[in-house]
Amino acid sequence: MLKIYNTASRKLEDFKPLSEVVKIYTCGPTVYNYAHIGNLTAYIYWDLLVRTLRLNNYKVRRVLNLTDVGHLASDADEGEDKLEKGAEREGKTVYEIADEYIAAFKKDYRSLDLTEPDVWARATNYIDDDIVAVNAMTKNGFTYETSDGVYYDTAKFEHYANFAQLDLAGLKAGARVGFSDEKHNVSDFAVWKFIHPGEKHAMRWDYLGRPGYPGWHLECATIIHKELGEPIDIHTGGVDHIPIHHTNEIAETFAMTKKTLSRYWLHCNFITIDGEKISKSLGNTYTLAELSEKGFSPLDYKMWVLSGHFQGTRNFTFESLEAAKTRRLNWRNRIALCYQKDVPSDGKFDEILAAVNNNLNSPEAFAIIDNASLSLDDWQKVDQLFGLKLLDETPDISPEQYDLIRKREVARAKKDFAGSDEIRDSLAEQGIAVRDTADGTVWEYLE
Repeated sequence: MLKIYNTASRKLEDFKPLSEVVKIYTCGPTVYNYAHIGNLTAYIYWDLLVRTLRLNNYKVRRVLNLTDVGHLASDADEGEDKLEKGAEREGKTVYEIADEYIAAFKKDYRSLDLTEPDVWARATNYIDDDIVAVNAMTKNGFTYETSDGVYYDTAKFEHYANFAQLDLAGLKAGARVGFSDEKHNVSDFAVWKFIHPGEKHAMRWDYLGRPGYPGWHLECATIIHKELGEPIDIHTGGVDHIPIHHTNEIAETFAMTKKTLSRYWLHCNFITIDGEKISKSLGNTYTLAELSEKGFSPLDYKMWVLSGHFQGTRNFTFESLEAAKTRRLNWRNRIALCYQKDVPSDGKFDEILAAVNNNLNSPEAFAIIDNASLSLDDWQKVDQLFGLKLLDETPDISPEQYDLIRKREVARAKKDFAGSDEIRDSLAEQGIAVRDTADGTVWEYLE
């Protein structure tokens, strides 16, 4: 049985879905720039979640949102919209920026062989639903209006502090979200922002007779309500979402529907790079394209991510990425050996799946794989579980290449070492290495 650590209860729990279809929501990217490797880490872990559920014979319906409006430069209810900043930076419209970086994100997503969501939910496609949601919150007595927008009154939701275990009494103005004289409580947040005369904001919709746009947190609550219905089974995101974004989603959903948003919450931890926080100022915001320029495939990076636990702190270095690349090549060459001789299964795949069923413990599963005897059928299941394209990138060699290996063996038997070396070099040019063992010649992939 699958066990997962539930942020809401702060404990490891048996997973028990509400129905035969597991409903999952994943907080997606704000599409104003290319995703760096730290951004992509979460989607690798949640891909493992979906694959694990399916190998446990669950059906999954999953929604992943794309934030193309409303996410301000900080978690405060002030500052410039990130899409507006991207448009200004590149001299394009906000819609062009959104289209460009949605396409770039999906390209990265697919290069990592991540499971496609059932719905790619673009925030601007749900504006009418956002307005319906704000009206419902207002009708139920959870909002108030200021000159800046419509705000959620967190004092009206008695469980507001529970999820993140917040000390609301100890919060100071500016310590969590922006504070103004019009806000009733420090923790109150905008569900709808008004655009003041002269304010630059290309994305705008009329509400209450004024132009404006939805608050960032609202899109997730609205999309979940529209596409999945409450409560969902699992909500995923990063640990940075716990104190504000996910706390606010829970509050909004209750104000709209009087229902619980999600039964299980999974949060992954951050990665650092060379011991430093990922930061543009430090020049360590590597993209998958930049890793490729250094000789690493997206799947090498995925291998590195899954070699650690989703709740653990991880430090990325190129030395550790090189080790992950080598490990993946070793696994591929074990698959290659399956083409050359009958490799018996020691039945360890059940242990591999059991490790992942224990709170997605991929590092433990990887350690089992390193020491197991796996048949070709086992490797196919490993690929199904982790999405590393091990078999896709490790085809059997051609009849012509096998013929070259036989000719090399004949040359060696005749002590024609020059001819043998010539054939070896020819195979190396084709990406194939040959290794002589007590049981005969074995071929391997060089990369």
